[in-house]
Amino acid sequence: MIVRITRALIFLQIIMVAGLCIVLHHYFLVASMPLAWILSFSALALVRFMLIANTFFIAYRYRGPLPTEQRLSWKTGGRLLFQEFWASMLVTSWQMPFCSFSGTVAPQAAGLPVLLIHGYGCNSGYWHSMRRHLIRSNISHKGIDLEPLLGGIDDYAASLNKAVEELCRESGKTQLIILAHSMGGLAARVYLHQYGSRRIAKIISVGTPHHGTMLAKFGIGINSQQMRWHGDADRGQPSDWLRNLASAEDTASRALITSIYSLHDNIVAPQQSCHLPGANNIGLPRIGHVALGLHPTVQALALAEIRLAARLGQL
Repeated sequence: MIVRITRALIFLQIIMVAGLCIVLHHYFLVASMPLAWILSFSALALVRFMLIANTFFIAYRYRGPLPTEQRLSWKTGGRLLFQEFWASMLVTSWQMPFCSFSGTVAPQAAGLPVLLIHGYGCNSGYWHSMRRHLIRSNISHKGIDLEPLLGGIDDYAASLNKAVEELCRESGKTQLIILAHSMGGLAARVYLHQYGSRRIAKIISVGTPHHGTMLAKFGIGINSQQMRWHGDADRGQPSDWLRNLASAEDTASRALITSIYSLHDNIVAPQQSCHLPGANNIGLPRIGHVALGLHPTVQALALAEIRLAARLGQL
């Protein structure tokens, strides 16, 4: 579904740019058509840039405490904003509409297979960049598209279980590793609660709002409601759904999870929501929410966790 939606949105944006180009050329006396096209595309890019900037503004209002050395200057903050803008443009305009995938079982694969789970409003195309690293590393992997798009996170457990069993069967392995972005990390925790850890060697969550996020109140759907953080950074609390999920988990399940997150996330606020007690937590500075899955440091950390989990599974 996301493929169709994102392609339709791209088509709509092209129509809007073409319309603006005609208006500029005929009514605002922009004689050069190439210049009119450039101005029209620039206007579209500016609107999308402002939407991304607004997420940073909201996230800043509900930010958690940061050490002095991690506070951003205007220069580093501007660089962070532009990196997130570029990542968002790439993911929504190319990877999601045109790069979704089912998976690859590598011949003579190294280590354990990896199940890739996307976040809210995305699809498997989000992991297009990471997939190239898995292919180069000869690691079998499978991507899944979570449906229904606006359903409850609990609704994804059955399809995750099906994907887990299929990947284990196709790869000939009894266990696999889950790599999940944002909401996908919560879906992985629900799967672990409902189906157990028999098939799971490791869960790597990237930018997952384990305790919720204030920005979820701007989303739609049951899943968005479940991910909400209520109140400010100091005195707020997770949604009832998140608290119930946490109360159902034990020490062993938390020990399977590595949470990689950004101290300057523009979608998860307060940012310490990504810190999951009992898990291996890795906080990184100066990376936006969408950019996490494309960032070389995050990809290197994820690959290191994948290889470590595979080695431990062979002991």
